[in-house]
Amino acid sequence: MMFNNKNLKFVSYGEILFDVFKNTKKIGGAPLNLASRISSFGFTVSMISAVGNDEDGQILLNYLHKNGINTNGVITNNYPTGLVNVKLDEHKSATYIIKHPSAWDKMEYDETLNNIVKTSDVFLFGSLACRDEVSRNTLYHLLKNKQPYKVFDVNLRAPHYQMETLETLMNHADFIKFNDEELLEISAELESNFTTIEDNIKFISKHTNTHSLCVTKGKDGAVLLWNGKLYNNTGFPITVADTVGAGDSFLASLISQLLSNGKPQHAIDFACAVGSIVASNEGANPIIREEEINQYLDTLN
Repeated sequence: MMFNNKNLKFVSYGEILFDVFKNTKKIGGAPLNLASRISSFGFTVSMISAVGNDEDGQILLNYLHKNGINTNGVITNNYPTGLVNVKLDEHKSATYIIKHPSAWDKMEYDETLNNIVKTSDVFLFGSLACRDEVSRNTLYHLLKNKQPYKVFDVNLRAPHYQMETLETLMNHADFIKFNDEELLEISAELESNFTTIEDNIKFISKHTNTHSLCVTKGKDGAVLLWNGKLYNNTGFPITVADTVGAGDSFLASLISQLLSNGKPQHAIDFACAVGSIVASNEGANPIIREEEINQYLDTLN
């Protein structure tokens, strides 16, 4: 059994959209990818987002229903459902052109959304949903809730972020997840003199008074700070199909493991295994079997 406590209730806030590649169009958005992966593990998950009154919006709502994700917090408004043009380089790494305004930029605050957050155990949110004042202010309202454990997924997409907003979100978080480039960029902005990932993790932890952080390092695995101690996984050898959604599945797996089982080394190993499986498949949300994850974990023994 992968998880000890399946009673945790999660809510994911932010963009749901279509990633448009050269020849295909795939459902995505980091908060949706997080919700999908957590739901696939058997947890209760709600989504807070918005879609347009259009065919793409209906497809996204159908996808969420099919994947067992509660949509009471998904608003339909008069803006178009989100689209992102994705370009992959020769290393299969992605760059994004994110259309604005999209429906998810205009999430208006109301008590329905507040009640969803208030009755959840874990609240996941990212930085991209803050590029527009409307969705940013709604998130700030929701972050006033004391109840849920708050997980900030730093998801820098130039030019859609400001340092002031990132600091506010970090200061509200119980847990922050970066990739290595994001960590070093933000640390430099905060005038860190450190050069290593480990030292900058401790620097950010002290600066924001956040005791739990994780940094992904692509093919080289990840580093986790948990209860004052650092844990490492050095990655699994894979052939990359594309990196879209790998970090999202990593975070979904990590936080589910940490909060359900509380075993940090197993959690980071498990999360790296899931992230590797996603990167070795096309698209953000491939179906993953428990046996596949265990095959990766068995190579560590």
